[in-house]
Amino acid sequence: MSDNPDALMAATAAAWGLPLDPAQLAQFRRYADELAAWNAHTNLTAITDREGVYVRHFLDSLALARHWGEAPDTLLDIGSGAGFPGLPLKLLRPTLALTMVDSVGKKTAFLAHLTAQLGLTGVRVITGRVEALGRDLREREQYAVVTARAVADLRVLVEYGLPLVRVGGRLLAPKGAAAHEEATAAARAIKLLGGEILGVELIALPGVEPRHLVVIGKVAPTDGRYPRPVGMPTRKPL
Repeated sequence: MSDNPDALMAATAAAWGLPLDPAQLAQFRRYADELAAWNAHTNLTAITDREGVYVRHFLDSLALARHWGEAPDTLLDIGSGAGFPGLPLKLLRPTLALTMVDSVGKKTAFLAHLTAQLGLTGVRVITGRVEALGRDLREREQYAVVTARAVADLRVLVEYGLPLVRVGGRLLAPKGAAAHEEATAAARAIKLLGGEILGVELIALPGVEPRHLVVIGKVAPTDGRYPRPVGMPTRKPL
């Protein structure tokens, strides 16, 4: 591993075809500083060492940009927590209109604070449940890309996310070793909600166990019955 997380991230991102300029690297340093300061009093992440934050949070988030298809104009991040993967993707692509939603007010308070500290525009932070968002006609099928990391089993996640993806867009779901099994189990739900699996891609991070990304395309509008009311997707997955 590296004793210079900045250099490690810059080199890895560049190798992926995602170069970061000095101003962007400075924003990531500020992000890491603010995360450490807030994490001292608010539980945002169990990963606290600088190298871990850069690899397991920042690079893990940036890897999604390799699979989001044509450069998107809008992105919704479900269950954003400390901002992953949405905010690193916004730092990578400043023109991206980013919406982050989380049901925990302490987490959205951090996201609003961080957005201001980083001087970002084109960012919305919503405190609420994603099931409600998916039934809001102002939000439904409006996003080129929807992401969610460590939120739910894929059968549940697709009901949260696909109603918010516009036709032609993508749902990107980072997963661990069981990604292929989750994708197989969710195949019926994905088709029912207007999606199709485009691939289960390997994400190789420096010095970290392999991870996967389930890439789902939106090929048809989602039936108006979905998402079901708050709590129902978790209690009775499709």
